[in-house]
Amino acid sequence: MVLENVKKILAEYKDDAGLEITPETTFEELELDSLDIVELLMKVEEEFNITLEAESQMTTVSELVAKIEEQL
Repeated sequence: MVLENVKKILAEYKDDAGLEITPETTFEELELDSLDIVELLMKVEEEFNITLEAESQMTTVSELVAKIEEQL
């Protein structure tokens, strides 16, 4: 369920409903820079009502999902 919500958030953020996202997809592949990642983390925090550290070195969707699941 977390993965599906993250995929939805990413697709909305990139404004691409057909965006192919897998757990192994990297933020680099999604062409997200550091500012994009901070904005994305804010959206994720709001969606899941959690707090994430922006300093953590997450590089893939699965790492983000793992961080979210740790907080839930």
